[in-house]
This record gives sequence, C-alpha cells and structure tokens, in this order.
Amino acid sequence: MNLKELVKDIVQDYDSIPKIEINDICTHSEEVTNGSLFVAMYGKNFDGHDFIQKAIEKGASAIISNGRDIGILPIPNIKVANPRLAASKIAAEYYGNPSKKLKVIGITGTNGKTTTASIVYNILKSGGIKCAQLGTLGVIADGFISEKTLTTPDPIKLHKIFSDFLKKEFSHIIMEVSSHALDQMRVSDIEFDVASFTNLSPEHLDYHLTIEDYFHAKSKLFHGLSITSTSIINFDDKMGKLIAKESKAPVISVSKTGDSDIYFSDLEYNIDGIKGTILAGDKIIEVDSALIGEFNVENILCAVGIANSIGMSEEVISLGIKNSSVIPGRMEVFYKDNAYEKVLKTISKMKSRESLLNVLFGCGGDRDPLKRPEMGRIVEKYADKLWITPDNPRSELIESINNEIISGLSLQNHMDFDDRGVALSKAINDLGAKDILLVLGKGRENYQEISGEKMKYSDIAIIEKIINAD
Repeated sequence: MNLKELVKDIVQDYDSIPKIEINDICTHSEEVTNGSLFVAMYGKNFDGHDFIQKAIEKGASAIISNGRDIGILPIPNIKVANPRLAASKIAAEYYGNPSKKLKVIGITGTNGKTTTASIVYNILKSGGIKCAQLGTLGVIADGFISEKTLTTPDPIKLHKIFSDFLKKEFSHIIMEVSSHALDQMRVSDIEFDVASFTNLSPEHLDYHLTIEDYFHAKSKLFHGLSITSTSIINFDDKMGKLIAKESKAPVISVSKTGDSDIYFSDLEYNIDGIKGTILAGDKIIEVDSALIGEFNVENILCAVGIANSIGMSEEVISLGIKNSSVIPGRMEVFYKDNAYEKVLKTISKMKSRESLLNVLFGCGGDRDPLKRPEMGRIVEKYADKLWITPDNPRSELIESINNEIISGLSLQNHMDFDDRGVALSKAINDLGAKDILLVLGKGRENYQEISGEKMKYSDIAIIEKIINAD
C-alpha cells in the first residue's frame, strides 16, 4: 500500500508525505524486510526507538516515531504523538478495516473470558454460523492452525487475522479482550458489535497498580462502542453496574436472580453440572451443562446474553451450551483459573466428609509479590493439605516465591517443593480413595519458565501417565 494513503488519518502535513510503496508493517526490528514500515514503540523492557537504525539497515522504507530527537534519517520519519495508536490506525487501514465487515464480539473481565468465548463459539457453530474464536487458547477456526499468542494480539497481527478470516468467508469473530490490550490500544480500531463484561477482581495489579486503573482499562471497551452495538454486563459482579454506566451502547444485564434482563428462573448446580431455565425476554432457554461451579453459571449467562443479542434461537442456544462440555484448561479434570476463592469454594462444597481436599499451586515470578501471602491464605482457608510448587518462576528464585506464599499461612498443613513434577507425582500417589487433588495454575501449558528459559513441562502429561499406569 502507498505510504501517503496509509498515514492520511494520522498526519497533518499530508502533502509532505512521499509516495512510497509499503509491503508490511512491523513493531519489531527483527521482522523488518525490504519495504517495511517500522513503528517505534515503547515496551515494558525495550524502546523501539533504539532499534530504528537496525530497521533501516534491514530495509525499512519509512519510520513512525514519537518525535524524540533521533537525528536525520535517510528514509521518511513520520512523527506522531502516540505510536501505539498510530500502529492501530495504520494496521486497520493497511488490511482494509476488516472488523467493519465482520460481526465482532469482544469479551473482557478478570476471569471467565475463555469459557464465555468458548460457549458462544459453540452456540454459533450449532447455529451453522461460520465463526472463529480468538484468545488465550489461540485461534480456533476451521481451516486455521491454532497458535498460542497473547490473549489479545498486537493490532498489526490482529487486523491481519481478521483480514484472513474475511477472505475465508467467516462472518462472526468471538475474541477475548484483555485489560493490557485495552490499555495498550491494541483494539482501538476494532469495531465491536457486542461487548461483554464477566467480572473484575484485583488479579493484574502488578501491571495496572491500582484497582481504579484496572477498572478504567476495562471500561475502555465499552466507551468505544457505538449506539448500534450492545453491551452484555454481569450484574452479579459488584463492578457490573459501574461498567454499565460507562457503556456508550445499550446495556443488557444478566444475573443469577431476577433483578436483570436475563436470569435463571430456576437453577441447580453440583458436581454433575449446571441445570436450569434462563428467561431472556420472551425466550425460555433450557440449560443442561456439564460445566461445574457458580462462576460457570455466570459465564453461561453472559454467553446467553451475547447469543440472544445476535438473534440465536432458544434451541440453538441450548444445544450450544450442551456442546460446551469441556473447555480446554478450564475445570476439566484439571483446572486453570486465577479465581482461587471461587474455585476452592466450589470444590469444598462438593467433597464428602470422608474426603480430604489437597491443593497443588504456586505463584508466577515477576508478578505482584503482595498477592502471594494472600493466595496462601485463601488456599489454606479451604484445603486440608497444601502442596506449594513452582509456577513459571521466571527470573525470581523459587525458594523466595514459596516463602512469600508460606508467610501468609497460619497452619502447618503444607509442603513446599522446588520441582513441580516431583510435587505433583507425590501428591497423586498420596491420595486416599475419596480424596480430591486440585491442581491450580498451569492448565494446558507445556512448559515451565525458569531463568528466562522455557523448559518442557506438562501437569497433564504427568497426571495422565500416573493414572494410565494404574
């Protein structure tokens, strides 16, 4: 695409921009090839402006920078106030604004994004709609290889993916929208038709620092909606009504009780799943789900709200929910979710008097250390025995992370390990006939990140090996 046309919406001095052909857009100098437009952005650990010379050497045709003094360049240097926002606008333009031609559903919240997205995906598939799911599990779409990425990719990758979906005649996209992505303007030029809020709890304060900043990041999704869009808000979460006030689009509220637009008229949930009837206006939707836990009741409600807003029938919604019997990494035999309190509360209600609840968990390195004692306290509140293990210690010492968890404990019912595999094997082999082992943290991750290196590791592989050996 021609550079002059590509940057027309982000520059004032349009006439000074030369007509140069641009072959792609990059924010990483390693990806630059002949004809690239390199956008220099600040990152967590690096500043893209330090790599401009390298980008030029690799063949970049033009640079977008934040205006800092980098000297005279041999190629055009387009200076903007916010390179992140510029990258978003340019990517949308380069790929032909694909989100305008698709039905885009965005789901945000601390927890429940993946499960809600997966349920919506199954509902739409049950209705014969050619749809794709994008998020923590990667790309889930017929004809596409699922590749792990950030929960919400950067704007360049995102618009390219959308463009690829459009070429393959997909009509609906269900995507998870992280608070990091909203704060970093990765979705600023995505036109959402539906946006849903699941819940908000203080999980990412290592990045956002305060709960107010975290809330503000989440609310950006709803600020950016048009009047023709729809917001689906979980009113069972205390932040739901506050998020609703931030929405520029009409709001549909969901909750377990009748104090909302969509709710359960009757509900039963236990170890066997979730059953009940949801009322959504004049629609009566029967729910028979193998998913378990009160949090999944809320996820189902959000999914029903989304599906109902785009016109899916009662029968299709019910079938899609039933088809969502397993969400990879989400309360399978093994569970991956940071909402420890909800998970533990649910499991503790399900165990018998004769059974002991064992919990194997750890805390990630280079993340908020203040959460570690609190996580220990929460687990100790419900568990009979704690197995404290590494969970991606990254650049931190495993012993230091474990000790910070232990500092929050008041009982002596724990063991700590520097090898997660050893701990998991011992925990499984120590189980009594009616005991429960809850393995938290890694889910379907197939690595441990230690000292900057990703080492092959899988909780599931260890569990399956021991179970199959029996």
